[in-house]
Amino acid sequence: MDFSTRLNELAAFIDEEMKNRLPETDPDSRVLFDAMRYSAEAGGKRIRPVLALLFSRLFGGKDEDVLPFACAIEMVHTYSLIHDDLPCMDNDDYRRGKPTNHKVFGYANAVLAGDALLTYAFEELMTSPAPAGTKCRAASLLAQMAGPNGMVGGQIIDGIGETEKLSYEMLLKMNRLKTGCLIRCACLLGAYAAGADEEMIRRTTVYADAVGLAFQIEDDILDEGEEGKTTFLTYLTVDEAKEKIAALTEKAKEAISVYEGSETLTALADYLAGRKK
Repeated sequence: MDFSTRLNELAAFIDEEMKNRLPETDPDSRVLFDAMRYSAEAGGKRIRPVLALLFSRLFGGKDEDVLPFACAIEMVHTYSLIHDDLPCMDNDDYRRGKPTNHKVFGYANAVLAGDALLTYAFEELMTSPAPAGTKCRAASLLAQMAGPNGMVGGQIIDGIGETEKLSYEMLLKMNRLKTGCLIRCACLLGAYAAGADEEMIRRTTVYADAVGLAFQIEDDILDEGEEGKTTFLTYLTVDEAKEKIAALTEKAKEAISVYEGSETLTALADYLAGRKK
């Protein structure tokens, strides 16, 4: 089986979990629940929840403990996409070949659907049968990684980069926050769910940060030619960017190669480094 097939199987598993874990529709506010499900069930590779699942399995965790964490981070990711697509942000009409949420449900309902997914994520996370201390640690991490010192802070810098040239250091910070934080969060949530020790956490963080940066550089290569925005190709040639991706991918793989059963995660790092648009 090639890795793409394996990833599709894992994504399908997460899809089913998402469907089962989203809240039941309240007939008095049906449009909200319809809008939440429209985006949350839109598919995709489910990279973040898959990372959480795979790290939990790597360290001997139970799926029932990690799946609420995995679905919670995917709900947060989905909320961010709904808001990113809004006219006041990226103003996109389509995502994954389907009309964006605000095109189907209207601006206000899309905003509220994103808000609802963000808050419901924490409700879902707390349904895990993991120990209470683990759940509190996971909730704190998710809040930090998604908030002003994480993803949202990165989005602010990204907005500045639409009209001003960011320094290379600021570009690195923006991507560490906007893209890297949720990837780090996903990996660590899996490790937390499995009760990982300090060395496991350290190696998980090295993998996550290397993969997160490689992921964004690859995105910039795939979006080559995008006007008016500071990207890694503002500072690197395509060949230099590819060399950096290769080095980061090797760093990620090396960090976890000491653990038996790490092959799926190393294959995922390779897949992300070589994905196509």
